Amino acid sequence: MRTDQTFTTGGEEVVLAVSLELAAAKWKVALHDGRREQPAVHTVAQPQAAARLQAVLDLIGRYKDKWSLPAGVRVVVSYEAGQDGFWICRALHAHAIECYVVDPASIPVERHKRRAKTDRLDAIKLVINLRAWLRGERDRMHVVHVPSPQDEASRQLMRDRGQLQKEVLQHRDRMRKLLVTLGCWDEVDHKHFADRLARDEVRCHDGTPLPPELRERLLRECERLALVRQQLAALEKTRQASVPAPARQRSDDLARLKGIGEVGASRLALELFWREFDNRRQVGSCTGLVPQPYDSGESHTDQGISKQGNRRVRSLLVEMAWCWLRYQPGSALTQWFNRRTQGTGPNRRARRIAIVAVARRLAIALWRYLKDGMIPEGAQLKSA
Repeated sequence: MRTDQTFTTGGEEVVLAVSLELAAAKWKVALHDGRREQPAVHTVAQPQAAARLQAVLDLIGRYKDKWSLPAGVRVVVSYEAGQDGFWICRALHAHAIECYVVDPASIPVERHKRRAKTDRLDAIKLVINLRAWLRGERDRMHVVHVPSPQDEASRQLMRDRGQLQKEVLQHRDRMRKLLVTLGCWDEVDHKHFADRLARDEVRCHDGTPLPPELRERLLRECERLALVRQQLAALEKTRQASVPAPARQRSDDLARLKGIGEVGASRLALELFWREFDNRRQVGSCTGLVPQPYDSGESHTDQGISKQGNRRVRSLLVEMAWCWLRYQPGSALTQWFNRRTQGTGPNRRARRIAIVAVARRLAIALWRYLKDGMIPEGAQLKSA
């Protein structure tokens, strides 16, 4: 079927919609102007990513001429969020091209048990959904909010810190488990453990020396552990100074509240409150802590929370909610939790369900606190 067969669309604005289906070795590009039955699909397979992007720009220019589109026609590009991040969107914006990054899970798919799925079909599906989204059918796909380069880079501070802490625990646990296999219960956390291991003073359960192979492996683990601790210490020294001024101000404001520490405030400021929210529903949806009911016919089931958005923020808010109950006993949130869990006795499941609701309400309260300066009801500030 020819893709250049045109048909009329009334008085609808002419828009050149372009979708990119990204892969490691090649990109599928689908182009559609709304005046023909099927979109045009091409493959760009240049070895360098910059060359592929230039090939996409060349395709857009070529089809403007081929389809006799106006020189100033509106060009809109979309692609699914993934490992390529947002550099393509920023590069297209630099060329004055409108671009949207789409949440892949929001694109409707057929419910057949078996369906054809190829990069070509995905690109066509995406460009059709893009045209429908531009016409106002917002349920066709959800657009991801693109952070600024500074906001995206600043997240790496706290993420790297968390990864280094995780590696410290992994090295310590690995050494401890290796020693346990020989009946040795020496404290690997002790600062002189590496020196004792180097002097061959660590012994098995019967006083015999460690096998040479195991001892060499433990020495290598000690070297890696020392390197990770060194990197973590260096990061801690420069972390606060490396945070941008707006995020540092938000972090300082959050840390004024009892129950919120400096590290948790920094993580929340960099991971969640870098973006602007219009209402409380957007805050709850972004954290993935909103309920997902299933109400159809005679079936009424609670499917739990949506778990969409940033999982780091979600786990942080739950931890922060437990701290809030401890250090803010007089706040409205804590009193609400106590009323909901009163009479449950040893039922811990009810408390775990209620704490998720507290985490969602706490995120909304902290957003209002940063946006309007409204201190959460009943909350106390730390002494100067």
